Amino acid sequence: MAEAAQTRAVYADILALPSHQIGEIIQGVLYAQPRPSTRHARASSVLGGELEPAFGRGRGGPGGWIILDEPEIHLGSEPDILVPDLSGWGRERMPELPDAPFITLPPDWVCEVLSVSTQKLDRSKKLPVYRRERVAHVWLIDPTARTLEIFRQDGESYRLIGTYADDQPCRAEPFDAIELDLGALWQR
Repeated sequence: MAEAAQTRAVYADILALPSHQIGEIIQGVLYAQPRPSTRHARASSVLGGELEPAFGRGRGGPGGWIILDEPEIHLGSEPDILVPDLSGWGRERMPELPDAPFITLPPDWVCEVLSVSTQKLDRSKKLPVYRRERVAHVWLIDPTARTLEIFRQDGESYRLIGTYADDQPCRAEPFDAIELDLGALWQR
């Protein structure tokens, strides 16, 4: 018996999800996840709090960035619809935040906070989309392992340029103008 053709997910499928879920579409497949755990949310919130003053507003750092928590990003012609934990755009590429429900310009930097339920999707499905869209830097944070991995686009692939653990001092590109307090990401 022939298999039925799978219907490609569309934006309406994301909009139909319950409010306690985050929906993403990658290569026509809908992925629905519950809202992040508190440990996941804490790591993301603390990192955003470290970066925004120095890079978003230029207080104690160079400024020049728009940094957003969980933006909805539509990439490619199909499109793939992703919701990274944090994303950043240099103001030279995105001078102003668009007044729109989602963004279509690929970010310059993304950060994914890994969890048991998301790490496979983040590494195997989302990372190739970021590569295709030429996102220059990807950070992967694992709050359980207390690690931060820094990747830089290098031609057609990403190259791991640093791994930081626990409360190790960290200056990580593209935000290496300041030293990050990694220990604060892991505090409960």
